[in-house]
Amino acid sequence: MNRRNFLKLTAASSLALSSMGSHAVDFADQKKRVGLIGAGWYGKGDVLRLIQVAPVEVVSVCDVDKRMLSEAADLISTRQASHKKPRTYTDYREMLKEKDLDVVLIGTPDHWHCLPMLAAVEAGADIYLQKPISIDIAEGQAMLKAARKHNRVVQVGTQRRSTPHLIEARDRFLREGKLGKIGLVEICCYYHMRTRENPPDSTPPDYLDYEMWTGPAPYRPYNKLHHPRSWRGFMEYSNGIMGDMCIHMLDAVRWMLELGWPVEVTSTGGILVQKESKANISDTQTATFDFGGLQVVWQHRTWGEAPDPKYPWGMTFYGDKGTLKASVMGYDFIPFGGGETVHKDVTYELEQFPEDKTEAGLEKHVAPAMRNHMKDLLNSIATRGRPVADIEQGHISTASCILANMSMKLGRSLKWDAAAGKVVGDDEANKLLSRPYRAPWVHPDPAKI
Repeated sequence: MNRRNFLKLTAASSLALSSMGSHAVDFADQKKRVGLIGAGWYGKGDVLRLIQVAPVEVVSVCDVDKRMLSEAADLISTRQASHKKPRTYTDYREMLKEKDLDVVLIGTPDHWHCLPMLAAVEAGADIYLQKPISIDIAEGQAMLKAARKHNRVVQVGTQRRSTPHLIEARDRFLREGKLGKIGLVEICCYYHMRTRENPPDSTPPDYLDYEMWTGPAPYRPYNKLHHPRSWRGFMEYSNGIMGDMCIHMLDAVRWMLELGWPVEVTSTGGILVQKESKANISDTQTATFDFGGLQVVWQHRTWGEAPDPKYPWGMTFYGDKGTLKASVMGYDFIPFGGGETVHKDVTYELEQFPEDKTEAGLEKHVAPAMRNHMKDLLNSIATRGRPVADIEQGHISTASCILANMSMKLGRSLKWDAAAGKVVGDDEANKLLSRPYRAPWVHPDPAKI
């Protein structure tokens, strides 16, 4: 991409950047050396969107799956300007020993977010980290402290904050008060995304280092559902649908309404219908996040019909003057008592970025938000400011979803003391803030960061 076309595309996203409160910089000067840890579905998608918006050089790629690693390195070489093939590693520690990376992208399964992030910030890199940031709350506390200690910019992959039509909806309806007093927000996901299979355990394929893939997580015998992508069906490696889908919508609500921590979290549910599956995440769950004067209520079901087929995964803001429905696909504003409704569809950029049309696995409707998120990261690196999805915001949204899972497990509401980073008056719950690591991996202690 030549400089003129690059600057033209940068200007096209100025609305999104200005809405984030950022100061535009010339991304053509952002010649950063980049490393990728986790070269699967979203890891590749993230790094290829970064290549689209800045003349970065991806010099290192790491994955415990040698086949996936080789495919990613080959693809990256065809997409970056130098056409150089990145160095490849199967151990992130060996990659970070080089200490020659400006930016590290982490797209591993959730149980492998914390340790690579800590190592990368210690190596002097700024970070793009997929959500949820951590598998337990103590990990997130350690990650936030490490980012601040080392003065690193960390952008979390909650890219609803960089989605053009959601920025517009926030500015046009919420900030202008067109909904009036908002007392309830409903967020939901009714996708049938939980695996229904129950295949037998087997021997790991020879191209996968399953011992390293498992890492600090509790050990389970290898199963084809673990890798790739279906690992989200297991609590050993993820925070379930709460950590996969709720975090996006909860984080978007918090951003759009400028909310901090919930003061109390309550959740119920479990495996109520799909009992035949090997997956151990809930197939039905409701959670209430109490922000004091505002309730945000989540529900997911991986079975049955969505109440509103147009919004199977989304958020609905209820105000005394109107209702706003929003999702990754668009928004609808409905004023109370009649009046003009407003509808907006998601923005695609397939003509500006034709490679999006054929890229395997790419969520084409999300690509513009991913590019804006990368631009915001680069802007923050240039200014040493906080990105729109700063690690602290990612920690709040992640921990809130983990608290919901803890509430469901314990069968009671949990009051949260944000200043202390603990559940109020509940020793049993506080023991769950840190999940034991499998030896020889050592869980970070936030107090020692």
